[in-house]
This record gives sequence, structure tokens and C-alpha cells, in this order.
Amino acid sequence: MDRLILASGSPRRKEILEKYNIKPIIVKSDIEEKISEGEMPEQIAMSLALHKALDVSKNYKNDIVIGADTIVVINGLILGKPANKEDAFNMLSMLSGKEHKVITGVALIKEVTNTKVIEYEVTKVQFRKLSEDKIENYILTGEPFDKAGAYAIQGIGAILVENIVGCYSNVVGLPLTKIDKLLYKYFDYKIL
Repeated sequence: MDRLILASGSPRRKEILEKYNIKPIIVKSDIEEKISEGEMPEQIAMSLALHKALDVSKNYKNDIVIGADTIVVINGLILGKPANKEDAFNMLSMLSGKEHKVITGVALIKEVTNTKVIEYEVTKVQFRKLSEDKIENYILTGEPFDKAGAYAIQGIGAILVENIVGCYSNVVGLPLTKIDKLLYKYFDYKIL
């Protein structure tokens, strides 16, 4: 069985795979995450995922390398990780009472067979209307600061979300159903 290399330092992505008794080798990519103006959010997510996977695959040519990048988009605006409390407050205020998209680009690479697969997944997330007090209390938990869009659906931030349409694990950071299909189709690798 091929080894899976996860080109990500995200503990959430690792936890998603470990639920299925997969022990991925974690190798964080050192690429600088640049967003080009004028590109579609889906292209940006796939491009960043591909660059992460390519960076790591140089040293793991015989293994399957998975790169992923998750972005939050509202009204065409990409929300990254907040830089500070004010940034987090502004992002959460923007999301309050509205629907946004969570887009994860994924890239799966096996250098030795020259197999490269790049895809994306989109999930729609509806936030409930948030009071300033609720936003400030959530920020005080410290959870928003290393999360795209300043919230974690799998954590305390679940209370902010009214509903979702699409893949839940995508919002967490790794669209597991899509990954499972791609691994089986292109690498004959079964998660379950």
C-alpha cells in the first residue's frame, strides 16, 4: 500500500484522515501562499494546493502526496486568516447573517508514475445573524486566529453556523469524499 504524505501542517486535515486509521506522514510545505488578483477563487485554491504538493513531492517521489488549500469567499472577496482581533471582528461581521462559500483546492501527486490530479470542492455555509457581543466573545476564545474566515466549524465556531449545503469535512479543510474518490480512481487506494 502506498504511503500518504500530507503536505500540510493543519492538525484538522491530519485528524480527518486519522479517523480512517490512515497515519499520513506530515510534511509542511514552505511555499509562500500568494493570491493573484483577478483569478477565480477556485483557481487560487487549486493553484495553492498544487504548489504545496509539488514542493513536498520532490522528496517523496514514490508516495502519494496530498496538497490542500481552503479559502472562504463572500461576495467575491477572499477571506484568509485574520491578522489580529480587529481583522477577525471585521470578517465575522461580514459573514454574519449571510451565506458564503468554502472552497478547498486539492492536488494529489505521485511523481514516480507522473500522476497529478487537481480538483476543488465548494460548500455553502449560512451564518446566523451575530451580535457584536457574540462576535467579541467568540474572538476571546482565541479560535479564529489560524482559520480562514476567522471561524472553525468543528470547534466553538459551530454555534455561528445556521446550516451548510455540501461537504462538511470540506469546511474543516479536507473534502474527504472527493479525496476518497480521487485516491481510488487514480491511485487504486481505498480509504475505507
